[in-house]
Amino acid sequence: MQDSNDLSRRENQIAESYAAGCSYQEIAANLHIAPSTVRTHLATIYRKLEVSSKVELASRLAGTSPMPRDTVDNAAIISELALSLEEALSREKALTEVLRIIGASHGDLNLVMPAILRYTLDLCDAEFGILFEYRDKRQFCASFTLGIPEAFQIWLDDSGTFAVGSQTGLGRMTAQREVIHIIDVKSEAIYRSDDPLRFATADLGGARSFVAIPMLAADRLVGAFTIYRQSVRPFSDDALRLAQIFAAQSVIALENARLLGGARP
Repeated sequence: MQDSNDLSRRENQIAESYAAGCSYQEIAANLHIAPSTVRTHLATIYRKLEVSSKVELASRLAGTSPMPRDTVDNAAIISELALSLEEALSREKALTEVLRIIGASHGDLNLVMPAILRYTLDLCDAEFGILFEYRDKRQFCASFTLGIPEAFQIWLDDSGTFAVGSQTGLGRMTAQREVIHIIDVKSEAIYRSDDPLRFATADLGGARSFVAIPMLAADRLVGAFTIYRQSVRPFSDDALRLAQIFAAQSVIALENARLLGGARP
């Protein structure tokens, strides 16, 4: 049986933060590591301390002895199932909270959109996100952003409403009305062209892996819900499905705001 003294310094930092209620994203930001790295460490921590929940983790850190486990393999399975369950509960809690915020916002997008982006980045393990509103003829404006690098934000602010090229992620999404998942934005030919959006995305934003999700109201395109990773790490199918759910909630919020007269012109 191991105790918290058997954890490395980094594992102790992560264990204490997680037990205190911090999310993967918050821990990652504080320690300057990827959220996926936080999860990997937590799986190891759960196995080492033989715990199967955040409550048990907090108790073990406080010095309480664990329940005996039959085998190391059993502990590994339990730790993985426990983390998966906690992640599922986090997703359910986030979706419930987003729906509550939408219902209570009275059309105020400044309350809703940052919350939707925050939960999406946290649960989908992405560094920054942008909600683009569609202005017709392949024109977009970045209405809401979260976690975006300053240089990219300045570029978007200066650009205002801008047209996108047909080979950009937003351009392809507009034409196809489908999710566009780019594994590495620097590997595509358009990056070696003079396309301003791809330059800003990759060089000013530091983005590598990228997803653009069409925001559709019936058959009408109202925007694009985009999330970015600053390393080449493709989004899993589960992350894409989750991001699509949040994109759909963004459409509801936009349409509610327009109905209530609170949408931006």
